[in-house]
Amino acid sequence: MASVTLRGIEKFFGSVKVIHGVDIDIGDGEFVVLVGPSGCGKSTLLRMIAGLEETSAGQISIGDRVVNNVTPRDRDVAMVFQNYALYPHKTVYDNMAFGLKLRKASRALIAERVKKAADILGLNDLLGRYPRQLSGGQRQRVAMGRAIVRDPQLFLFDEPLSNLDAKLRVQMRTEIRSLHQKLKTTSVYVTHDQVEAMTMADRIVVLHDGRVAQIGAPIELYDRPANLFVAGFIGSPTMNVLTGTLKRSNGTAWVETESNLRLPLSPAAGGVDGQKIVYGVRPEHFALSEAPDALAVNVEVVEQTGIDVLVFARFNGTPLCCLFRERHGFTPGQPIRLMPQLSAVHLFDAQSGERIRAG
Repeated sequence: MASVTLRGIEKFFGSVKVIHGVDIDIGDGEFVVLVGPSGCGKSTLLRMIAGLEETSAGQISIGDRVVNNVTPRDRDVAMVFQNYALYPHKTVYDNMAFGLKLRKASRALIAERVKKAADILGLNDLLGRYPRQLSGGQRQRVAMGRAIVRDPQLFLFDEPLSNLDAKLRVQMRTEIRSLHQKLKTTSVYVTHDQVEAMTMADRIVVLHDGRVAQIGAPIELYDRPANLFVAGFIGSPTMNVLTGTLKRSNGTAWVETESNLRLPLSPAAGGVDGQKIVYGVRPEHFALSEAPDALAVNVEVVEQTGIDVLVFARFNGTPLCCLFRERHGFTPGQPIRLMPQLSAVHLFDAQSGERIRAG
């Protein structure tokens, strides 16, 4: 196992700069997820760690060794790809053993490592099959097995679940997390799926336009997003946002919309009187209320998931999503009143998008 350190990483493709001075510290044995929308630079960063892309500037260290000029095969990393990259003419056993055979490992060592990986991944009954005889989930297990037998310092996962159906994705992300807990090998995992990131990571690195938007534990990012981008990207359904101006009077505070409607706010909230504000509330932090300052909305769509109820409504023309665990009998067109949980309101500066202390 080894730590990974990225310092001042930049990447140009021609004259286009796609990575802008990224700094990341990954601890020994950590499972870190790089997440962000398409084009944010997450796969490029992973490929630079692997040595498959050169860095334009900056330094990458694995353990105590700077690896900028080290070839991919000598970095002691194993990569699991989105498309499995299995040899169709080789059996599961031979696919898993191939890397060790290239390194001239002994037959005894190869057999020992393949058996250990097959035991961990439940592949013992499949070792004589060919990739065409396997399901998508089984092929992904073989790809992971091929990485495990190398016993690397570092695992790199490049969107390994994106080709699987929804049910299998849930199963496989649990298996990958369980695998990490057994092996405790430092792992860097790339995905565009924030649910995968939230459920798998020790820490998440949120990337936006080639820059780090925030680094933190999943709950930290969910409860205290550093900026509007993270607030909107982390969480499903996404955070509700309303714009207005911060007002203070006689020890009270509120956000006033352009239509002179008031959004309730804790008196302890940060920001200054007259500041342009983005007011954020997660769907689960609304409650039905008849309080005078509750938000009057009209129900548009109701989605029953079985576990909870999603209500899509409008407040003064702005769409809102609310999540209820109780089985309310909402109907489209019904007027209801919603009160945000003031301790869970998020405030952001409208100009910079940066977080403001909400209470």
